[in-house]
Amino acid sequence: YRIGGNKVNRKGILIVVSGFSGSGKGTLMKELLSRYPDTYALSVSATTRQPRDGEQDGREYFFISKDEFEKMIAKDELIEYARYVKNYYGTPKEYVRKQLDAGKDVILEIEIQGALKVKEEFPDTLLLFETMDVIESRMNRACEEAEGMDYYDYLVVNDDLNMCVEEMHMIIQGEHRRSFRNEAFMKTIKEDLERLKGEN
Repeated sequence: YRIGGNKVNRKGILIVVSGFSGSGKGTLMKELLSRYPDTYALSVSATTRQPRDGEQDGREYFFISKDEFEKMIAKDELIEYARYVKNYYGTPKEYVRKQLDAGKDVILEIEIQGALKVKEEFPDTLLLFETMDVIESRMNRACEEAEGMDYYDYLVVNDDLNMCVEEMHMIIQGEHRRSFRNEAFMKTIKEDLERLKGEN
């Protein structure tokens, strides 16, 4: 945006995507990132589990020791974290903040409980829930997983990958135009208008 010679830097939005197991979230994220690589960044989680074949530190995960992870918890350096079986998984604040400040929209793919913790820490977070049309075979699991779903801002039905990616892109980019996200931008416009009024 350029107003009266001032360029207003656009800050990124933090987007949390959750969905039923098997709803194809991973495929959707990959497609969104490959189509709009300059717009989105996928949040990289820290974990204490061992890297699998082909995984790279800093790409799939930040692989750290249990001690390091527990230090991060103690220093409040994680937006959210959970323990599955013997390993910890969590979202480092620093990484997310850097990406947002660089103007990237950061996508975080986690389950509902984690998503609600993120929303507490970053109230401006956009919550997207993804579902498939046909989930009869997973109905019982889906009922358990749907606990807290009503806190989400948008529901995206992934029955056509191409349409779903574009719909998601439009939702997120539309969010940037919502007035509460643009307070600084509106303030700049008002100041510029006052100044121009004073000059004329």
